[in-house]
Amino acid sequence: MLERFHVPTDEAIFVKPKEISKVIYQIFIKLGMNPDHANNVSDVLTYADKRGIDSHGASNMLRMYVEGFSKSKNKISTGSMNINPKWKIVNDYGAVAKIDGDGGLGCAIAPYGMQEAIKRAKEFGVGSVTIMNSGHFGAAAYYANMAVEENMLGLATTGGGVGVVPTFSSEKLVGLNPLAVGAPTKKNPPFIFDASMSSVAGNKIELARRLGVDVMPGWVSDKDGVPLMKETKIPEYENPRDKPMILPLGGTREIGSHKGYGLALILEILCGGLGNNGLGPFRRKQTSHHFTVYNIDAFGDLEEFMEDVDEYLDKLKNSKPAPGFDKVMYAGLPEHEEEKERNHKGIPYHPEVIGWFRSITSELQIDFEY
Repeated sequence: MLERFHVPTDEAIFVKPKEISKVIYQIFIKLGMNPDHANNVSDVLTYADKRGIDSHGASNMLRMYVEGFSKSKNKISTGSMNINPKWKIVNDYGAVAKIDGDGGLGCAIAPYGMQEAIKRAKEFGVGSVTIMNSGHFGAAAYYANMAVEENMLGLATTGGGVGVVPTFSSEKLVGLNPLAVGAPTKKNPPFIFDASMSSVAGNKIELARRLGVDVMPGWVSDKDGVPLMKETKIPEYENPRDKPMILPLGGTREIGSHKGYGLALILEILCGGLGNNGLGPFRRKQTSHHFTVYNIDAFGDLEEFMEDVDEYLDKLKNSKPAPGFDKVMYAGLPEHEEEKERNHKGIPYHPEVIGWFRSITSELQIDFEY
């Protein structure tokens, strides 16, 4: 997470991960979600917050999830999501499966998709599962890490919000479409890459607005699709659909936006295409996710694989830093260090976020002592 998105220490209110996890779980139980699903949601959101992936943690996503459900006549009715989906495997092809998520919240049901991929990889060497008809699944890194914890190589992707303008276009037609890949190690923190195929994660626009910081050059375009190549204030908006158009990874054609644009389409094909759920603005039933797991033992020796990865990661992090930098990092290392810090000190939340927590816990009669 870039420094500009961190809550200033003198403003932050620190909450231990176990405490926030418990509160998130209780919120969804009160809303009528079954315990297994509520535990999944809590685990996914807390994972993001304790690893410093604030754009996909409780501070940024929880209220959106809660607003997806509404109360009517003392009963829980569905808003944009089914609070207790009856997900099921609709295609089973050995190493491959497709799951219908029944309109459920993604981070409630997506862990089952990765579990299926892991189970099939143990049997067949590779397991690949697509979930369609599902909501937002949180941080993609969470799912890649599920495979890493089984000493396997994991890939996770999803159809993010359609907020990206294609290279040379002036319309939002492409999903942010994050990709996460995780690889196990023996001595170093695991390699876990997680990034959207846009210049900046869409949720970071909301974080920037909350914190009152500018967006960087190459992150967004103007209303005509022209890349803004200088720091700029975020235009005011009330409806999320009115957020600025985000540029593909690379920002402009000259520095590679066509690559981010192309990669986003590849991931859209793996998700909405394989899920028969439609692509981009033509998605029919919420969105789709895709998981592939590689059983390293099926390809070669696991110990040798991890030793080779460790050797390379050691070389990377011990390489000479460029002027102005203290050290060289790799994907997964900053998050590992942040997790140690936040497990010790607590997760730093913005006062506005804590205010929302106080409001929702009071409404649902949940203890929250902050």
